[in-house]
Amino acid sequence: MTFRRLLVAFSVLLVAIVAAGWPVYVHPQTDPLRPADAVVVLGGKPYGRFHYGIDIAEQGYAPEVVLSNSVGPDDVRMQQICNGTYTVTVSCFLPDPYSTKGEAEEIKRRAAAENWKHIIVVTYTPHLSRSRYIVQQCFDGEVTMSPNPTQEGIGEWIGSYIYQTAGYIKAALDSECS
Repeated sequence: MTFRRLLVAFSVLLVAIVAAGWPVYVHPQTDPLRPADAVVVLGGKPYGRFHYGIDIAEQGYAPEVVLSNSVGPDDVRMQQICNGTYTVTVSCFLPDPYSTKGEAEEIKRRAAAENWKHIIVVTYTPHLSRSRYIVQQCFDGEVTMSPNPTQEGIGEWIGSYIYQTAGYIKAALDSECS
């Protein structure tokens, strides 16, 4: 095969990958906000998503916000967010296992303990579809997905495509919620 044919084949494959991932990672299904029992903010950076989740609750969409402390118990900025003063109840947890599945399992535990029927889940756009898939494996109630408004560069999008695709494969192979 000539170099030109290899280049064309690679280009076609790249376009197919981008096209397949576009509706999943770039423009995933989002849901209109409506009142819920809690806002759950999945972990990760930037910290802005935690404030976004708190803002949603303080606008009257939920009386409680649960933050996944994915940056660790010793992170000073996260401690400030978790211990802040808000007009809604804010609590934080360390996911176990340290993954979206661990976060979904915590949602399952809290939902059972607090009788949640509907939650708003906040994460960043490329993670929205995969987190919906995983959370719905653990939580039987209604899930409203809301992306934290962020801007990503091309390098971050490429990394997100790769990471989220690998995460989907992992989720498909390990789909049981404990």
